[in-house]
Amino acid sequence: MIKDIKYFGIDISHLVFDVTDSDGNYYQFKNKVSGFKKFRKLLNSSSHCVMEATGYYHYQLAYYLLEDGIKVSVENPLSVKRFIQMRLTKLKTHKSDSKLICAYAEQVDLKLWKGSSKEVQECLQMTRALSVYTKQSTMIKNKLHGEAVLGTPSKAVVSSLKRSLKHLLKEIKTLEEKLLILVKETHQGLFTRIKTIPGIGRKTAVMLIVLTGGFERFSSASGLCSYAGLTPVIRQSGSSVKGRPRISKMGNQKLHNLLFMCSFTACKYNKACRDIYERIVAKGKSKKLALIAVCNKLLKQAFAIAKSGLIFDKEYKSTLVKN
Repeated sequence: MIKDIKYFGIDISHLVFDVTDSDGNYYQFKNKVSGFKKFRKLLNSSSHCVMEATGYYHYQLAYYLLEDGIKVSVENPLSVKRFIQMRLTKLKTHKSDSKLICAYAEQVDLKLWKGSSKEVQECLQMTRALSVYTKQSTMIKNKLHGEAVLGTPSKAVVSSLKRSLKHLLKEIKTLEEKLLILVKETHQGLFTRIKTIPGIGRKTAVMLIVLTGGFERFSSASGLCSYAGLTPVIRQSGSSVKGRPRISKMGNQKLHNLLFMCSFTACKYNKACRDIYERIVAKGKSKKLALIAVCNKLLKQAFAIAKSGLIFDKEYKSTLVKN
């Protein structure tokens, strides 16, 4: 907590957002521009607004406040949840949550939220749309396979499914091309360098840059690996509880899945990754665990390249050389 700062804990839902300030005052506003304007009248240069990253609902308010010069922090929901659990509270309402978010703000070191540029926002929207289209295309392909197994599939159904699949694949191709253009416009050098890593192709390089904000959101490789859900969780307490280490399921699932698919190619063509894979398997560990270690290595290589301005060199021991 910083003296002379007045905190505003904000709990946001689809239609409204609830606010509790450091003085214990409670307010509720509509989650739209008219509500933002009314809330803004309560704020001044010493105000600091704190909210959770609640899907999409917090974006409009966060950007509205940021553009008006108000300090904003958008916190990890898990961190706030754990803080609330420590209070052992049984009350769960939007009002009580806004009060607890305010208390959370007063006791932790907050990072100011900087938002993203319009280009980055557009890239993220494209990746989300691509994710939806990819899932839909997979469902249609599975349905087509299921219809074929029947032996006498309906021609009308098959034709309809094929038309839908053709349209989806066309949309996917269009968005991928536009996303590539945007990434090249904003991160041409980084995009070129990331592609030099054996195992990482054009699509993966694009997604890595978009999902990590050009690697600018992270100050350490370990932090990035945690974000991707590639770090082991150790379960041990005293002499009796010794659970097997497992990979954390918390993290960006898109990034996790993307790197896992790349790990197969990396094991063939990326010597550092192949050595890690063979060493882990030789110890009797599972192949899946070895592939996760390869994902971890790939991400660390990408982080090193992004931060150093170097490119990958297959022959050089350190794997990186100056561009």
